[in-house]
Amino acid sequence: MKHRILVVSSANIDFVQRMARLPRQGETVLEDATCKYVAGGKGSNSVVTFARLGADAVFCAKVGRDENGARLKRLYAEEGIDTRFVFEDSAAPTGLASILVEEEDGANRIIVYPGANSTLTDENIEEAFTCYPDGVFVQLEIPEQAVLAAARFAREKEIPLFVDAGPVRPGFSLEGIGRAEILSPNETECAALTGIYPDSVENCLKAAIRLAGMVETKYVVLKLGGRGSFVYDGKYYHLVPAHKVQAVDTTAAGDVFTAALSYAYLQKGDILEAARFATYAAAVSVTREGAVPSVPTLQQVKDFAAEIREGGR
Repeated sequence: MKHRILVVSSANIDFVQRMARLPRQGETVLEDATCKYVAGGKGSNSVVTFARLGADAVFCAKVGRDENGARLKRLYAEEGIDTRFVFEDSAAPTGLASILVEEEDGANRIIVYPGANSTLTDENIEEAFTCYPDGVFVQLEIPEQAVLAAARFAREKEIPLFVDAGPVRPGFSLEGIGRAEILSPNETECAALTGIYPDSVENCLKAAIRLAGMVETKYVVLKLGGRGSFVYDGKYYHLVPAHKVQAVDTTAAGDVFTAALSYAYLQKGDILEAARFATYAAAVSVTREGAVPSVPTLQQVKDFAAEIREGGR
């Protein structure tokens, strides 16, 4: 069955700068590595993931009335994404993310300038719900009021809500979300929200229990980077290991993971099978440069999964 997913989130242009190492304070470094502008934003990464995996993807976001906004809307249309609810703001520019990527291990540091993302309104979101989605997917790279509006409309219409809990905003309270099907932060987001860094099974469990106390959620899924993920259902927990790959760029891997997790869960309703599928998808993404350019198709995820099973990795 092809589910319709409404993604309420951010749209950015990413300025990706690759380097051997970060410069020290006051230091100027000349680099031989590349820099380029590519489509990004947590919402872009996620909605493209849904589309490439085969979902009926609908995007609710705000871009500027500028060339970057037009470029993003063209890209979404080319991916087969419903862009009726990608609104334009005449006063604010399209969001921009500056992404620093270290060559050695693909680790990144990101600075986001929200721009038009900050002007997404409750009215925009309410209009987007006229697409009659089967699931709603939100992230925190939009104003708190927009996140809570999406959660409220999903709750009122009894539509499953999937929350990728990043990036964490100072003062943002998860309690306002009310109810979710899946809540999924990464390690640093988990620590910011709970005060517990999930660096051991014991701490993962403590953090998951604390998160489950903040939001009425069916599942908490902690993204643990190269260690895999931790799945908690309110009673039992499971560790889903990552797969060893040569990481080139980890940008968007978490967005790909949570979108793939939500997609697979809606397809079959099995959280562990969904987590394994999401692990395959994220592993493929880190072997590629960029945000949206790194998102795999369904066939590429299946091919990688088959390779892993055959190789025993």
